[in-house]
Amino acid sequence: MARISVLDEEVSLSEPTLVEGFPGVGLVGKIATDHMIDEHGMVHYANVHCDGLPPVAVYLESDSAATTPVRLYADPERDLVALRSDVPVHPSAAAEVANCLDGWFDETGTFPVFLSGLGREKGEEPPSLYGIATGDGGDALARAEVSDPPEAGLVSGPTGAMLSAALERDRDAVGLIVESDPQFPDPEAARILIRDGIDPIAGTETPTDGLVDQATEIRDAKRQLAEQMRQASEESTQAEPLKMFQ
Repeated sequence: MARISVLDEEVSLSEPTLVEGFPGVGLVGKIATDHMIDEHGMVHYANVHCDGLPPVAVYLESDSAATTPVRLYADPERDLVALRSDVPVHPSAAAEVANCLDGWFDETGTFPVFLSGLGREKGEEPPSLYGIATGDGGDALARAEVSDPPEAGLVSGPTGAMLSAALERDRDAVGLIVESDPQFPDPEAARILIRDGIDPIAGTETPTDGLVDQATEIRDAKRQLAEQMRQASEESTQAEPLKMFQ
């Protein structure tokens, strides 16, 4: 049965901002979300049980308790929630996962910030960040001074499915798209996501120097998941130019 199982009923949230971290191109959403959870000391708030998620149990370092591969972490002081996913979601299951989370968004008045990587070969210039919106989410992008996309494109995977659901329901939401390495984990692109997108929108201040200082360590730690993503027929979450389909 699809549900969000809250573990700590004492955590109080009021129309929180949610940062979504499903794996995708460059693992930018996952790296950014994992980093924010660690930096802000966010607590394990809820387990996500959705049809379409891989039927696996995961265990965490120095903890014997089994848990779900997709979990929610909360920082009630900042009214912030982060979705951490330890597994990719198959494209065919994206709509099921999006529908599962959609009811919780409504119940809690959540403002979602969806994250996606746009595969680009690395150059000397820092990765560019773009924003898209549904409902009145464009107001948040304007306040954060996030640029409009320079070309037409689409977002796929669970992130694209959740954006599609937000569009259908006229829910306020934003999608942040950052240019990222198409093959390997990209901590620099994740840093841009946090510094220029998530923090200004969520009203948070997240130290990001560690993402650059520990880039090699982060790449090595995430390389196995990135390899799983490359072996899949499609990325779990990605942005891509529309012109490739025209």
